[in-house]
Formats: sequence, C-alpha cells, structure tokens
Amino acid sequence: MDLYDKLKSIKEKYDRINEQLADPQNLYDQAKLISLSKERSELIDLVNAYNEYDALVNNIKGNQEIIDSGEDKELAEIAENELNELRAKRDTMEERIKFLLVPKDPDDDKNVIIEIRAGTGGDEAGLFAADLYRMYSRYAEIRGWKKEIIDVSDTGIGGIKEVVFSLVGESVFADMKFESGVHRVQRVPATEANGRVHTSAASVVALPEVEDVEVNIDPSELRIDVYRSGGAGGQNVNKVETAIRITHLPTGLVVQCQDERSQLKNRQKAMKVLKARLYDMKLQEQNSEIAAARKLMVKRGDRSDKIRTYNFPQNRVTDHRIGLTLYNLSEIIEGDLNELVEKLKLADRAERLQAG
Repeated sequence: MDLYDKLKSIKEKYDRINEQLADPQNLYDQAKLISLSKERSELIDLVNAYNEYDALVNNIKGNQEIIDSGEDKELAEIAENELNELRAKRDTMEERIKFLLVPKDPDDDKNVIIEIRAGTGGDEAGLFAADLYRMYSRYAEIRGWKKEIIDVSDTGIGGIKEVVFSLVGESVFADMKFESGVHRVQRVPATEANGRVHTSAASVVALPEVEDVEVNIDPSELRIDVYRSGGAGGQNVNKVETAIRITHLPTGLVVQCQDERSQLKNRQKAMKVLKARLYDMKLQEQNSEIAAARKLMVKRGDRSDKIRTYNFPQNRVTDHRIGLTLYNLSEIIEGDLNELVEKLKLADRAERLQAG
C-alpha cells in the first residue's frame, strides 16, 4: 500500500467513526462515545494532511494533462512553472505525513508517577530535588493536571531527600516520559560563603500509571508492613499506624506511603506505585534487545544517564541527548517546560521515523 492509499484508508476510517458518532443508537453508550471520540481526535491531523495531499496530487495531475495535451503552449508554460512548485510541496508534504504516521507510544495517554531523589552534592542536592519538584508542580498547574503526593521525605532545610507523586490529566506521560535520568545543577549554593559554583545532582524517574489488567501481582508474593508515620502535623502522625510499606518478594522492590491519614488510602497509593514500577521493569526487559542494537538518544531507558544540566550562572539549560541548549533557565525552573518538551518529542519521532 503506497502513501496515498494508506491516507485514503485512514480517511475512510475517520468517516466511519463520524457516522457512528452521529448514530442515535450510540447516544446512550457513553463508553463507546468516549472511545470513538478519542479515536477520531487521533486521526484528525492525518485526515487534514490527506485532504491537503489529495488536493496537491489532483493539481499535479491536472497540470500534467494540460502539458501533455499541447493544445495551448502559453497555458502549458504556466502549468509547467506551477508543476515544479506543486511537486516541491508534495515532497515536503510526504515527509510530514511519514512523520505523522510514526506509531504512537501506547502509554502516551496514561497518567504518570514521578519519583525524584537527591543525588550527589549533600544539602545542595536536596535543595535541587526540591526545585525540580516545584518545577514539575508548576508545569502541572500550567497544563491543568491534578497532582497528588504519594510519599515525601525532606531534609529539614527546605530540601527533599525523595518525593513520589502522581500527575493526572490529558496525555501526561507523553509529555513527562523523557524526564527520567540524572539532572545536574551548577550554581552557587546558599551555604557557600566564598561564592564558588558547585555541581550537584538529582535523579528523576517517570513511570506510566497502569491498570490491574496490565500487571498481575500475586498477593502471596507481597509483604505488607504497617508503621507509624513520621514528620510533623496531624493528630494521627506518630500515634496511629497508618503508614504502609509493601515489599514485592520476587523482585525485592519496596514502596511506601505515609501521606494519607487513612491506612487504606496509603495502601492503595503504594500499590499504584508498585504496579507502575513492575510494569516499567517489564517494558525495559522487552526493550533490552532493541537498546542493545541501537543506542537511542531520546528514550525511557537507563536511569543512570545524565540527561540535562541546569547552569544558573549562565541562565542555561542543556539537554545532552539532543544537544539542545536554551538560555531561559529562570523561566524553565518556574515550570515553563513547553519548548523543551516539544523539542524532545520532535526528536523522538524523527529518530523513530529514521529507524523505520
């Protein structure tokens, strides 16, 4: 099937979906309407591209017929000049269509669980981890996503040792999946008396939130410990055993939650994190052969990769995977991640297109 036929079949599928959406028999089937509307929205860009491409192809065909007829030399000359321009537009359009046809990551529409941990750099690393948490929180506000803390451990001086939280909204994982890796900061710490620039780091892991059907967990393989929450605030804290720690015995994975006063809610949140980690582990195993065959610049892969540097003295952010440098760190650290996110998504799609 050539490109035109592929686009035509997509347009036909789009038209069938519109017919189903307009069918009165489906008006009361909310689940079906939501599914159809979602599928329709995913095809709109390709359908618009088809309409534009179809018009180009027909114009090229019409101009060629005028040239071949030889009836009017002046008109044929005009058609010849237009033909070169139309063919150039068609070639550009074909590249764009190939780009749009790159298969979508099946996890893109999922919500996400973010884990941020302070790395090397002592207290400054904890402060940087807190900055990253605030950056993602502000970005979530801008995007209209809902944020929910699952677990947090602070340093006592405004920093964070570790924080786990979820983001719920439209296409969250599509925007956040490339944040996994080591983030490095270069700046003068507040505790530095001599004004020297220090380098510290924090790690970020972005996990897609998964449904029960995607991860099968045998309850007999879990050890669940209940303990008293630590930290300040609330009558329940340090008095009632509401905090939950779950250990997955086959893998040794440990998750915990003490943010809620309810033991049940803490357990539900902890299980959500465990499922996400097990799902991510399964995906990494499945992708190991691909990763061995070709090293992807932009990926959801090795958590130990240094992916980004935040240089405060130069107001510079550099993403090392795609060689992108932006001089608007002050805006980025306040949650303005749109340009950075879009550049990463663009690089990923281009890379996957090149890989076939």
